[in-house]
Amino acid sequence: MIQGFTNVGQYEEALALFHDMEISVFRPNTLTLLSTLSACASHGALEAGSWIHSYVDNNDLNRDGSLDSSLIDMYSKCGDIAKAVQIFEASPRRDLFTWTSIICGLAMHGHGKKVLCYFSEMNESQVSLDKVTMVGVLSACAHAGLIEQGRRYFQSMEKVFGLVPKIEHYGCVVDLLGRMGCLKEAYDLIMGMPMELGEVAARRLLELDPRNPWGRVMLSKIYAEEAKYDRLMGLRKEIKEKGLKKSPGCSLIEVNGSVHGFLVEDNSHPCYNEINSMLEKIEKLMN
Repeated sequence: MIQGFTNVGQYEEALALFHDMEISVFRPNTLTLLSTLSACASHGALEAGSWIHSYVDNNDLNRDGSLDSSLIDMYSKCGDIAKAVQIFEASPRRDLFTWTSIICGLAMHGHGKKVLCYFSEMNESQVSLDKVTMVGVLSACAHAGLIEQGRRYFQSMEKVFGLVPKIEHYGCVVDLLGRMGCLKEAYDLIMGMPMELGEVAARRLLELDPRNPWGRVMLSKIYAEEAKYDRLMGLRKEIKEKGLKKSPGCSLIEVNGSVHGFLVEDNSHPCYNEINSMLEKIEKLMN
């Protein structure tokens, strides 16, 4: 049930169920803890994640380090990258998942040079990397403006590591080139990208969530660039007929153990007036 709630994005329900389990006669196993830590990571629930970490340590449930990659991922996504690094450095289990978790976590926080140091160590330790590891490395290069390193690692994906670049890898490199003002090079890379990659990705999005408009928006852009106007008009008609709209952006913040969500142009929060008043005061002070 905890895994099920986590899979469908009902993280609060997953965490509540874990607490119910904790006070029952049943004890969580590794799979339960992996699912619960994933819920904490996705929900940004640092306090809950830290409590589960303490529970794991107090009950000696991570002796072999099998939970280290999930703990690193949880702390990284909840904003405590220092704790994530601490766990990695103490981990007895330096496998693909542990290395990838710390590389992606550091990339998320903009520590590009630290990512490349760890990536170099990973290669020296002869741990085989995967496409997710390369997303972390290329993303780190993009955020840190490491253009030469980004180019080199992207070009080495297939030649050195035997990995065929996917749409997410192209996206990272285009982001890097755009940030560094290399717009012509970014344009050339996009035009040279296999058209089917974008189309496959968009159609996969439609399969996973038919009501989400992003897949159709992506397909529309692809068909427009390829001059496939019949398909383009069909998609736009479908979007209009189904009344699909892009999902509003959402921000999460944890206060005293409770996670609060805020949507774009949303005034439903019970403390909306107080929050808005404080924002106005802050804006005046900044001006």
